[in-house]
Amino acid sequence: MAVHYLEFERPIAELEAKIEELSKLSESAGPGAFDAEIDALRTRAQEMRRDAYSKLDAWQKTQVARHPDRPHFVDYVGSLIDEFVELRGDRTFGDDQAIIGGLGRFRGRPVVVMGHEKGRDTVTRVKHNFGYARPEGYRKAIRLMELAEQFKLPVLSFIDTAGAYPGIASEERGVAEAIARSTEKCLMLGVPNVAVITGEGGSGGAIAIAGTNRVLILEHAIYSVIAPEGANSILWRGARSAADAAKAMKITAQDLLAMKIVDRIVPEPAGGAHSDPQAALANVADALEDELKGLEGLSSDELRKRRADRFYAIGRTLQ
Repeated sequence: MAVHYLEFERPIAELEAKIEELSKLSESAGPGAFDAEIDALRTRAQEMRRDAYSKLDAWQKTQVARHPDRPHFVDYVGSLIDEFVELRGDRTFGDDQAIIGGLGRFRGRPVVVMGHEKGRDTVTRVKHNFGYARPEGYRKAIRLMELAEQFKLPVLSFIDTAGAYPGIASEERGVAEAIARSTEKCLMLGVPNVAVITGEGGSGGAIAIAGTNRVLILEHAIYSVIAPEGANSILWRGARSAADAAKAMKITAQDLLAMKIVDRIVPEPAGGAHSDPQAALANVADALEDELKGLEGLSSDELRKRRADRFYAIGRTLQ
């Protein structure tokens, strides 16, 4: 499989190309011919990757958050959820595969799980509409949350979308109303709910299933009201750059935690979640288990109150 390198990873890509070339020479020269040199170069590449990812700026984090090889919702379900049964359709119009959801067991605990799926190749990206959910996707989410409430099951949400689909058909079917009702359902849910922003968390398309008791975010994920490219276009008429917008918008996990918009940062492996997906998935699983334990035993009224207090506090300062 071809490795996808980001712009700031070019020096690492060049070094790993040399490692590959030396490995091929080693095969023809005989076992162990260049082992010492290859090991030294691999150590250097690891150091370069660790150093690069320790000081990413907001735009570089945006690139990492969009990396095509980051774990997708289907990966989280496959790794974290046992006995998953997908539920399709909103019972009004149709089934939107930009949001997938259903029932399963998370470390032995029955849960309702849902999230955005962008797809990984041309076929699946078209199938999942690149993660841009239509109104029926959010109405499916409401249906899932109602089911969770009926059977007293916690809800786990995985967020990875640039936003809701803004097409004419989406508007005709009431996407704004669907987002509002999904957000309302999240906030008024009588069972524990936890959201994880795994890649991009964009606009109302994200908040519609992220109005939860606890909001987690991966170390190199982003969460914003609009994409940096859109902010540059609107605020500066394209006169500056998406990198400038990303910096000004404070969209990184570290900025969001400082502003108390998110509650917890889930660490990623050195080199990002795409460099070691299994380690990233394990970190998310541990964080989710910890957060669910913290919400155990709370009444429906207490869960709603904590959720309300959490969101009302955002943006407020002491006088």
